[in-house]
Order: sequence, then C-alpha cells, then structure tokens
Amino acid sequence: MSEENLQPNFSQSQVIEIMKRLYRLTPSEINSLPSYCDQNFYVKTSEGDEYVLKIMNADDSKNPTLIDVQTSVMSFLHQNEFPTQTALPTISGQLMSLEEKDCGCGCQKYLVRLLTYLPGTLISKVPLTPQLLYETGKMAAKLDKILQEFKHPDVSVLQREQFIWSMSNIPLLEAYIYVLDGHPLQAALKSVIHQYKSAVIPNQSNFRKCIVHGDLNDLNILVQPCESDSYKISGILDFGDLNSGYFIDELAITIAYMMVHHQTPIEVGGPMLAGWENVFPLNKSEKDCLYVLVLSRFCQSIVYAHYFVTQNPENEEYLMVTAKKAVHAFRHLLELGKEEAEKVWFQTAAQFNDRKQET
Repeated sequence: MSEENLQPNFSQSQVIEIMKRLYRLTPSEINSLPSYCDQNFYVKTSEGDEYVLKIMNADDSKNPTLIDVQTSVMSFLHQNEFPTQTALPTISGQLMSLEEKDCGCGCQKYLVRLLTYLPGTLISKVPLTPQLLYETGKMAAKLDKILQEFKHPDVSVLQREQFIWSMSNIPLLEAYIYVLDGHPLQAALKSVIHQYKSAVIPNQSNFRKCIVHGDLNDLNILVQPCESDSYKISGILDFGDLNSGYFIDELAITIAYMMVHHQTPIEVGGPMLAGWENVFPLNKSEKDCLYVLVLSRFCQSIVYAHYFVTQNPENEEYLMVTAKKAVHAFRHLLELGKEEAEKVWFQTAAQFNDRKQET
C-alpha cells in the first residue's frame, strides 16, 4: 500500500463529530496543520480553549503500544518541566481512540489523540543567533539525559530495528537511493553512506545509548520572545520518531536541521555543541563521528523526501520543504571536509564556553 493510501484524510465535519463524541467539546474554529504522513488539526472550542487533534496514519495506527509509549514520554517530560504537549482523555478515560474510516482505499483504522496546544513561533521564523543555537543544543542534551530515567513496561518497542529514520539504520538508504538515479547528488550520497559504514559503525560500541526524540527540526521547536530581543524555547513537538539510539545521534540530527535554516550553515555547529556539552560532554569516538553523522542525516532527508514524493505526489510541497534546503547545507559541509568542519565547530564551541564562563 502506498504512503498516500496510509495518510488519513478526515474532513472538518468529521473532526467536529469526533470532538463532540469523544471529548464533548464543540469546535468554533478548525485549521489544518502540516504533517509528514499524519493529519493534524488546530481546534478552538466555543469556550475559547485550544487543542491539536492528531490523527495517526494507518500504518502507525497498527502499533498502539508504540503510540502509548510516545504519549507517556510526552507526559513524563512535561512533568519534568519540558514544554511538551500532553494527551487529554476521552469521556471514557482513554488517551487515544481507534477510528475507522474510508479515506479512498477501503476502510482503515486511525488512532486519534487530542493534545494540548502550545503557543509559539517556529524556530526557523526567527534569527538563529548563537545564543538560541546554544540553548537548542542544551535543551536537546537535557531532554535525552532526563529520558534515561523514563520507565515504561513496553519501552522496548522503541528499539525499532527497521525504522528508516533511525541514525543506526543509514545503510537502509541503499534500498531507496535509486529514486535519485541520474541526479547529480547521487554519487555524493552514496559516498556518505560508505563513510558511515566504514567510520561510524566500527565506533558505535563506544557511543552512549539513550532514547532520542529523533526529529528536532524547525517544525518541531517553538520559541517565544523574552528579554533583550532574544527568544526562549517554548515548545517541543512531534515524538513520532522517538527511538532507542545514541546521544550523538540527537546532536547530529539537530545540528543538521538548524544548518538548513542558517545563512552560513557551518556556523551552527559551534554554539550548539557548546550548549550540548554543557550538559553532556562527548567522548572521543562521538566527536570523531559527528561530521559523518550530520552528513548522514542530510542523506536521510534528501533520499526519503524524494522517495515519499513518488508515493504521495500531492504532498510534495511539504515533503520536500526540508530536503530542498538541505541540499545547500549538505554541499557546503562536503566541500569544507571533515577536518575543517571539526576545526570550526570545536574551536567555536570552546570560545563560546570561555565567554560564558567570563560572564
């Protein structure tokens, strides 16, 4: 079944019916929100309360245990003062409901959750200052560190051995890279996959394990203005890519996504690394693999975006939004090379921390 057939396609009238039936809430305003393969709605009720109704795709809806663990992680982080959404119970006390609907390919079942609404601006819409990048790196490290304390009887479902977005599964890209046959980037993408296999995999035994968010991109981090014309992180969204991985994976993923939205991509890594190491210093193997891991995340974004467009061409604009910008940052990093990129990142991080200590 194609990605297109897995994605829900609920109408506004059906959303109203779900809100009334499951939550006894009457919507006065409903707006569609962007989503990679699910369906999200902003809902404002007649009482003025704001929510997000999240309808999972048919494939992920077959694994309610995984969704339950993701929902529990969100609640756990919220309890530990992270700005995450939480799920609201239905009138029967359940945190999710399985809804059956024909979205054009026969009846499918879709898991539905009502989440709290977090106000804020997407981080890509504000200047990515060194201080904001520092705070982003620090937040990502704190998030992964606190999740070491997370307990759940089904936490093992986060292993997700064949999950294509896991940084441990870069070799899976080889089965999809044909979608870039004839593309000028294909050779470079293949080269990075080879570097991953030859340089990262032999070092993985030295990486520290953790639960990673796995998708701290510009659409999943919200900010709000604070003093001195600066911004603070006010929201961490979308735990759909949550998986068991390594601390260094989270840092590489977040650096890659912030590079995509910076005018000078190489300037991102230093402040983020400084913030990260303020919480969780990297070991030698992790430092040595950071460059290839950032490139590897770009490979995932570019290859999978092109693949999913073949499965769901109607959603091309959203699917390609990151991949198109990632090409520039990917080429920029490749041209600099490992030695120069690491020099910029680690020297800038050291200088940033020195200034922090002086103040």
